[in-house]
Amino acid sequence: MTTREATIKRTQSIPKEQMLKEINELRKVRNAVILAHNYQISEIQDIADFVGDSLGLSQQAAQTKAQTIIFCGVHFMAETAAILCPTKKVLIPDLDAGCSLAASINIDQLRDWKAEHPNALVVSYVNTTAEIKAESDYCCTSGNALKIVQSIPDDVEILFLPDMFLGSWVQKMTGRKNMHIWMGECHVHAAIHPQEIDQKIKEHPDAELLIHPECGCLTPYLDRVARAGNGDQLKVASTEGMIRRAADSPAKKFVVATEIGILHRLKKENPDKEFLPINSEMSCMFMKMITLEKLHRSLVEDVFEVTVPEEIAQKALKSIERMISIY
Repeated sequence: MTTREATIKRTQSIPKEQMLKEINELRKVRNAVILAHNYQISEIQDIADFVGDSLGLSQQAAQTKAQTIIFCGVHFMAETAAILCPTKKVLIPDLDAGCSLAASINIDQLRDWKAEHPNALVVSYVNTTAEIKAESDYCCTSGNALKIVQSIPDDVEILFLPDMFLGSWVQKMTGRKNMHIWMGECHVHAAIHPQEIDQKIKEHPDAELLIHPECGCLTPYLDRVARAGNGDQLKVASTEGMIRRAADSPAKKFVVATEIGILHRLKKENPDKEFLPINSEMSCMFMKMITLEKLHRSLVEDVFEVTVPEEIAQKALKSIERMISIY
């Protein structure tokens, strides 16, 4: 048995309480900060130093004195952390934690698309690889996509990628005619059907309905969203926007249309309010790949490091910085 196999076998046999103790000891020894995305399992969220969305987590990590970042999320998020924190080591506990949305476009496809529209600016959602960010003019999050597109002159053509639902929402809200949208999607958010929204509204007329703009179910409601006032039951929000809305809203019940991992944080931060998933099967298999055992192993073995080639990192950083300067 190799040393690594022995380590894995030991980790699998450690009682949970002992494992938590060792993780807390190892993070101090390694001067590590643990980041957890809102969609991670509850145990990972509870032990993390910071819980949030992908960009916000990387920005928080950059401000710490930690030498190592353990990113409990998916691969493109760890890449973003490596771009924003070039002097720190970035580890992801499972290299196979990918993203169906980020995988929906590759660098050759983007370059071909740009060649078809040589005068267009590229706006890429942060849920993309470092290579895609490096070929983009702007990055955006679901929370600032509207502002980014609105900041670009009306006569400038835009290539928006990779999420077709977020792109459709931005296009509807801005009225932009010269915006081309890549036909990519998140397999989790695309699976929600409009009928589920109608049913939940009927079942819970006293609840606010929080919907992520990447949800396919939102498309039939775009006209309503564009006209919606403060009293409308339906609220479109990013993951962090949902956290803020739940805290600020006078409502006591919420139906949440995004990955179910966020429910843990919503309930934890708002114990006096009720949160219901629009669909209990809205779970991302990639986000759920990271476990306490894998986090423990990452700290013990210093695995798995995520790096970005310097040339790509510098180009990608420019598109991120342009976004931040507007946001």
